[in-house]
Amino acid sequence: MTLPLLAPTITVTIGRQTRVYHAFITTAPAAYDAPSTLTLHAASLSDVAGLAADPVRLELARRQRSGRLVLVETTQFVWQRARYREGRYLFTPADPLLVGLNTLQHWLWHRIGLPPADRPRAHA
Repeated sequence: MTLPLLAPTITVTIGRQTRVYHAFITTAPAAYDAPSTLTLHAASLSDVAGLAADPVRLELARRQRSGRLVLVETTQFVWQRARYREGRYLFTPADPLLVGLNTLQHWLWHRIGLPPADRPRAHA
């Protein structure tokens, strides 16, 4: 289970529960997601592929396919990877330089709908 260690991470604490999420790029539809998997960004695969740690080779037929930047909880990683592989969907770590803590935090705040003025700042 070492692959999540290569992906950018964000730790989320709500109340007394703390969870660690890892950022990945996938072509899988949300129906393949674990209940704790969150979509931070969805666009065409050609747009999302630029966020991947390893360059994703795109064939012309795949360029129109949709892609997503998702957060996968550490405890769900093995199940999530198997589920995406079962459907033969792309599942690759996001680039830690392009999708660092500040970026993940920004998209997560956007996802939950917190107004910018109310967002706490990331601590490195």
